[in-house]
Amino acid sequence: MRFVYRINRRLRLRTKISLSIILILLALGSGLSLVISRIASEALLEENKMRGISGAVSLGSRAAEPLLTMDFLEMKKAVDEVVRGNKDLSYVFIQDRYGEPLVHTFTGGFPVDLKAVNTVADGTGHHVRLITTGAEVIYDVAVPVMAGSDRLGTARVGMSRAHAQQVVSKLVGATVLSTVLGILIAGFVSTALARTVTKRIRLLHDSAEELIKGNLDISMLPEVKQQCWETMKCAKRECPAYGNTRQRCWYLVGTLCQSCVEKNYEDKIRNCFDCKVYRGNTGDEIQDLSEFFNIMALILRDRLQALLKTEASLKQQQQLFRTILDVTPDSVSLQDRSFRFQAVNQSFCRMAGRGEDEIIGKTDADLFNPELAEVNRQENLRIVETGESLSAERKTRKAGGIRWFHLVKTPVFDADGSVAGILCNSTDITELKRLHEQIIRSQKMESLGQLAAGVAHEINTPLGIILGNTQLLLEDTAAGTEAHETLQTIEKYARISKKIVADLLHFSRHAQSVKRPLDINSTLTQVVDIVEHTFGLERVSIGRYPAAELPLVFGDQEKLEQVFINVLKNAFDAVGSDGRIEVATEYDAEQQEVVVSIADSGPGIPRRIKDRIFDPFFSTKGVGKGTGLGLSVTFGIIRDHGGKIDVESPPGAPLREWPGGANGGEGRGTVFIIRLPVYRDSENKEGRAVAHGEDSGSR
Repeated sequence: MRFVYRINRRLRLRTKISLSIILILLALGSGLSLVISRIASEALLEENKMRGISGAVSLGSRAAEPLLTMDFLEMKKAVDEVVRGNKDLSYVFIQDRYGEPLVHTFTGGFPVDLKAVNTVADGTGHHVRLITTGAEVIYDVAVPVMAGSDRLGTARVGMSRAHAQQVVSKLVGATVLSTVLGILIAGFVSTALARTVTKRIRLLHDSAEELIKGNLDISMLPEVKQQCWETMKCAKRECPAYGNTRQRCWYLVGTLCQSCVEKNYEDKIRNCFDCKVYRGNTGDEIQDLSEFFNIMALILRDRLQALLKTEASLKQQQQLFRTILDVTPDSVSLQDRSFRFQAVNQSFCRMAGRGEDEIIGKTDADLFNPELAEVNRQENLRIVETGESLSAERKTRKAGGIRWFHLVKTPVFDADGSVAGILCNSTDITELKRLHEQIIRSQKMESLGQLAAGVAHEINTPLGIILGNTQLLLEDTAAGTEAHETLQTIEKYARISKKIVADLLHFSRHAQSVKRPLDINSTLTQVVDIVEHTFGLERVSIGRYPAAELPLVFGDQEKLEQVFINVLKNAFDAVGSDGRIEVATEYDAEQQEVVVSIADSGPGIPRRIKDRIFDPFFSTKGVGKGTGLGLSVTFGIIRDHGGKIDVESPPGAPLREWPGGANGGEGRGTVFIIRLPVYRDSENKEGRAVAHGEDSGSR
């Protein structure tokens, strides 16, 4: 059965239909043939037997008289009359009361064994026995011949079944032939019918394959002789059915035919049952299926086009959103409720030092050190529990130094209002903090400058009077006297005070400036030439690294020389002896600035005083070795030129020519970085004096 089931599954529908009809007809024909042949056979044999009985009875009635008279001639005539006209009789004979044959129809002698084969009792109408002779089967009929109550003999008739068998065989053959012809005719008819059905099913099958391949522009509707607008003689081109050969009008919404009703589908299609367009174009169930299939394909095409359009829009928005996320300098990440990263931008990848594929699905513990991961976990737990955002500043130590970040963590809610994830935005505010510190320092220096300028102005006038009068008294006092020496001491410290006042004025920018286009390399070379010999006496060498084709700056040469002298002298004091100072210039094209770097191999500046080195009167030197105004004045001059000065200790890059590694050891060395804006054509090429209280115009 399984084999038949497997074979049946593999057969085509058309073959199944044909085989089914043929097998049904074959079974029906075979059954009918068997039944008909059996009934006909029994009827013919019975009729054959009855004919034998009739012949025997007739012979028995005619043989009574000849038997009484033993008239063999009459008995012979009676036997011949029975045989005459009955081809199915095999033999006829008459026996006397002792069973001996008196007359018979055997031509080759009477078979002795036949005498006692069939006997019939007195008073019995007849007795039939089926015997076989080896060549044929015979109904042997025995009828007693009576004369009153006396038994005279027995009339025997042998009716052959051969003829009846032949008739039955012919009948069976005719039945079988009719059945075969019926099966053949049915086979041809069923094949034609199956071909018609399967052809349309094949069309549906091919259309389904095209749908699977993505071809939704197929039509499975059979061609109609007349379209609805032709049948109805309609000219309403605005009707959605007009010109639409891919959909039947009764499936469309908004048709303008007068017989159409705008109700639900069941009411609309029920109303269409009486329409001649519907009656003329509807078909059987397969056509209905094709029409439904066609509508399904059209709807699927429209939905698919809408989905493709939506998908393209989503991809475009996703790409746009991704681009925005990637170009933003902030680190953005999204974590789910289990704190696993679901999305990150490029900035976050750079911050974590891993690729996006290595981050997605990981937790903070997989990416960061245990301490930071635990802090993040606690923050995330608090956000999940409270559903509130979190904002904080975090300091992180990296290879380039300490970095500051501003974190904003926002809960992401799902449709149920539960926290489904955490969106984190981390902004690097290191530069902002540095600028903030610079602003605070500038404000402090501005305040100190104003204070210094006020004090200098107040002191400068009486100090000039003291110095002038002292010089006049020196002219009137004899040299070598105690008074003369006292006046010289007064003049000396008055000049020192005058220098301090001048430095304070430089620091507060309350001094005249004469600015013009300058070559920083040339200015720096002149300064280095002056101090190089003095530094060399203490075995402190100076390395020069001027940049080629350095742009000009707009500045006061005298003040800039003072800046370089102050910084070089500060570096020399830091080195002491047996060290190195390197002076380099470069051009920052992006910032449009000339950068001057003066680095030394000294012990470096302690972190605790690093932010105070530009304060007026701040000095680490001993009493009498400095006023603490050198770097303050330098700061004021650079600021007056629109530039800025920074200090790195230890420097980010080691000295170029200094044995022992980075400036002679870890944590050693200092570099002052001075940035001056390049000269622009719009500035005064001839140079101009900036008097006390005037804006230099370079800021």
